Amino acid sequence: MYEEPYRWIEAVANRRNYLDDQFSQGNPLVAVSFAKGILLLTVNRGTEKIYEIYDRIALGGMGHPADLEKLRYTLLDMAHVEGFQRSPSDVTVARLMKNGLAPVIKQAFEEIYKAPYITKVLLAEVGATQDRDRLFSINYDGMYEEQKEFGLLAASPSIRESLVEEWKAQERPTTLQNALEVSLRLWGIASLLQASTSSLDAEEEEIASATTAAVSTLPDDEAISARIQETLAKETLECVLLDRESGKMETYRTLTQSELQPLIPQYLIPAS
Repeated sequence: MYEEPYRWIEAVANRRNYLDDQFSQGNPLVAVSFAKGILLLTVNRGTEKIYEIYDRIALGGMGHPADLEKLRYTLLDMAHVEGFQRSPSDVTVARLMKNGLAPVIKQAFEEIYKAPYITKVLLAEVGATQDRDRLFSINYDGMYEEQKEFGLLAASPSIRESLVEEWKAQERPTTLQNALEVSLRLWGIASLLQASTSSLDAEEEEIASATTAAVSTLPDDEAISARIQETLAKETLECVLLDRESGKMETYRTLTQSELQPLIPQYLIPAS
């Protein structure tokens, strides 16, 4: 009987190691708040990773598509019930995260005889002004946090911390083109860091120290540009704008490839 808590702790630790490994090949997702709204950016290999949840709210994710779909429908149901029973203004990203998403993901992670959700989620809510924009990210274990101006989903906390520091050093975007360029750069850094850490093949202790060293040194501009060009040549850039200036209740808008092409800097466009 006394061994049961220790077995549970060991099982949770094993589950955490398994899930960390699953995200090593995932595509990072970046969200940037600027004057016009919130831009969410990732790349996909045929499966969308950014969705509309409610009038001012979008969801972005990385991980298993089926798990992301389950969570998306959970939030859709909650949002529409809240909007019907209360009012549309009561449907907020904070309520969806704290009362809807976090308890579901935490319970699935801790029930060791059931499958966890292999996904990380970012929720974005555009406000009437930029200072009222809200960004929440949640890990596969149910731990969530609110972010200001910039949100990121990446394979590991160390990569995320490095990107937060890089964001602080960036000049704040003021236009959609600025936001797209900044987001692409941050995505490229996260993607390179993930690739460098997932390629390590060593003892667990050596992996931990090597990962810390790799993340502490960010790739140079040439490597970042090459990574973006290589990716855009094979995969599809997925961008959504929550447009606070739309003049409509619904602010969610998927940016088409024809809209994105003129906004991408020439040095990032793959050679044809």
